[in-house]
Amino acid sequence: MSFNHLKYTDLEEYLNMAELSPEELEVAKLIIDTLNLEDLTPEEIDPHAPLFRDGLGLDSIDALELSLGIKQQYGIQLKADDANIANIFSSIAKLSQYIQANR
Repeated sequence: MSFNHLKYTDLEEYLNMAELSPEELEVAKLIIDTLNLEDLTPEEIDPHAPLFRDGLGLDSIDALELSLGIKQQYGIQLKADDANIANIFSSIAKLSQYIQANR
């Protein structure tokens, strides 16, 4: 495979893209379905990218909807006053780890 046609930043981005584990893929699908992100596929999401701001660009309303989707799908209730909530929602990888640990 030749990367000669790619810019350095494109190649760097390509090499840094992490594959989703099966659990992360499941969470990515849940996010896309719950938030109706129809223009995005799970495979396009970097599992370590932020869910909010510069990453997927989710906001607080999205977090509430996603929390409800997680409760419906996995029976796990995420509470806004949880001291670790920012870390749990920091990326698909972290969210997936939390879900797997609390299933």
